[in-house]
Order: sequence, then structure tokens, then C-alpha cells
Amino acid sequence: MSINENITDSLQYPIKDWKKIITLGIILIIPIVNFIGLGYYSRIIKSTLTGLDEVPDFEGIEELFVDGIKIFIICIIYSIIPLIFYAFSVIFARSETVTSATTTSSIFSSYLPGLTGIPLVFLMLAVILTLIISIFAYIGLANMIYHDNEIGAALRYSEILDIIATIGWRNYILWWIVLTLIIIFAGFIISIVGGILLYFILGILVLLLGYSYLIIFQARSIALIIAFRRG
Repeated sequence: MSINENITDSLQYPIKDWKKIITLGIILIIPIVNFIGLGYYSRIIKSTLTGLDEVPDFEGIEELFVDGIKIFIICIIYSIIPLIFYAFSVIFARSETVTSATTTSSIFSSYLPGLTGIPLVFLMLAVILTLIISIFAYIGLANMIYHDNEIGAALRYSEILDIIATIGWRNYILWWIVLTLIIIFAGFIISIVGGILLYFILGILVLLLGYSYLIIFQARSIALIIAFRRG
């Protein structure tokens, strides 16, 4: 399957069942319950890896919840290093803030990173590391799901590298770039349109359906790139 076929299939996949998009969107905005949404992300990948083209159901809520917690744990593990660099950017920015400022705006700005010098360097490193780590995190999560959500499988880097090598580094990086650009661009548009329409209540629906659609799209695309390799 080519990258074009992967993306085309993945873009069409969520709209096969709008009820699932709406259900997932509602689940994702409810604290704690949203772990079920992460579990559903896992189920989409697993369903695709088994060769199914239908959008899976939400049956087995407890299983979805547990799987969601596992995905959350792995995401935290993969995010630790970028978060450390981001924390440094905030710490150095605050240390450079003029503490004698008394205006409300100055007090508020003391909590924002001063995007110059050392803080900017740490922030840029955090962003770069996030992008680099996501290259391996996608495969790590898929490998965990392939191995019945065994957390350790998400961290077996030799397996992750073997999977990418089998896909082909060139093909995989091209796919990753396309997927990342789509998610960033679509996420930006959804946020802008949703934010504007919040004044008319419709914004909530745009945000709910938009981000739900993106999650299903991403899960499908990741699974297809792995399924192609395993096939």
C-alpha cells in the first residue's frame, strides 16, 4: 500500500460511521471516562491489524478503559524527556523575569516563557525532541497493541527499529511527515473554526467531531503502515 493509498483510506475510514465519531467525541471531553477513548484508539489499530475495515464498536468498556490507561502510561514515558526540556525553558524564563514589575500584565507575563536566549533554546529542543520521539512512539504504541497491549512491547526498541527497517526508513519518514502535517494543519483549522463558532454554540460540535475524526484517522493510518509491513 502506497502512502497515498494509506492516507486516502484513513481519511475515508472515520466517516464510515458518524455515530462512532460522535460517541468518541463525547467520551473524550469527560474526565477519567476519556481513558475509554484512548482504549478505543487502541481497538482501531488492533482491528485494522487483523484485517477488518469496519469501524469497531465500543463494547467491552472495562477493557477499553484498561487499554486506555496503558496507552496513557506509554505516552507519559515517551514525553518525559521533552517535558524536562520544556520545564527548563519555563524555569529559565521565570528567572529572567523582572520581579519588581507591579502591573497586572507584568505579573501575568511572569508566568509565560520569555522566548529569547536560553529559554528559547530549551523550548526549541523540546519541540524537536517531541517530533523525533513521535517517529518511534507511533510504532512503539502499535507494537504494544499488536502484542495484546503488553506495555513492555512499546519500549522494545530493537523491535521498533526492525519494524521501521522492514517498512523502509524512506517510506516511513515520508508517511510520518505527511501524517504530521495533516494533523497539525487540520488541528489548527479545527481550533480556529471551533473557537470562532463557540459564540454560536456550534463551535463545541466542531471541536468534538473534528478532534474525534482526527484520532480515528491517525489510528487507522498507523495501523495500515504496520499492517503493510506485517503483510
